[in-house]
Amino acid sequence: MLTLREKRIRLVAYYFVLPAFAFFLLLNAYPLITVVWDSFQFKNMLNATQTGFAHLANYREVLSNEYFLTALRNTIIWTLLSVTGEYILGLSSAIALNQPIRGRTLFRGIIIIPWVVPIVIAGMTWTWMLAPDYGVINYWLIQLGVIDKPYYWLGEMNTALFTIVFVNIWRSFPFFTISLLAGLQTVSKEVMEAAAIDGAGIRVRFFYIVLPQLKTISLTLIFVHLIWTAINFDFIWIMTQGGPLYSSETLPIQIYRYAMEDYNFGNASALSSMMLGVMMTAFIMYYVINSRKSKN
Repeated sequence: MLTLREKRIRLVAYYFVLPAFAFFLLLNAYPLITVVWDSFQFKNMLNATQTGFAHLANYREVLSNEYFLTALRNTIIWTLLSVTGEYILGLSSAIALNQPIRGRTLFRGIIIIPWVVPIVIAGMTWTWMLAPDYGVINYWLIQLGVIDKPYYWLGEMNTALFTIVFVNIWRSFPFFTISLLAGLQTVSKEVMEAAAIDGAGIRVRFFYIVLPQLKTISLTLIFVHLIWTAINFDFIWIMTQGGPLYSSETLPIQIYRYAMEDYNFGNASALSSMMLGVMMTAFIMYYVINSRKSKN
């Protein structure tokens, strides 16, 4: 039985939670519910005569789009290659910056620069650098003997997506570096010294002592970045707008085309709801697996 004082404290606690709850309903829950509801409605501004409940018509139309599988494949390639590259490069640079070298603080400050550059600026700068007629990248590669003549990296179907992946890795790996560097500094030096005295080499100490202690932060970083990268729109749109010939188009680009070029908000909501469902499923699986591990 709660005392009068405890009841008052609980009531005050509810008052503090109420603004955050209202904020969540207004800015998160309501838009999400609206998108899911619109995915079952006919909402095409170019065909205002067709209105009402659409059942699964929007989903069928999205799935039957001739470029849907291409966008799905590009989204998977874009996401997996980006996150893999970011993690490998981030871990390598974090290990390097964790060594007692001269000027370490300066290097730690420099390496964060790509991540703080706005995506618009980074995308436009790299687009200029990769231009075939005046881009400095082609000039350097020709001087090094890698290529014979300028190459249109963002204009060819077989290199456009991979070029954007490279630029995305360049911009995002510092976040992995800083996060993993913080994790590396929690690794006990006494344990590392004891392992070295027992004869454990660098490779054994890395795989059996360092990596296991980075497991939690690594999984969290990878999971969060998988979601962030999969729903990324601005980088690809700024550099290629999904081209050439849909070779770098991903699902977020396709959602934009449905909404802002075709004005078909029903289809845009259907594709958004499908992506939302996949993300929520992945999050629930991640949460359940982590909860079971914590209990064990």
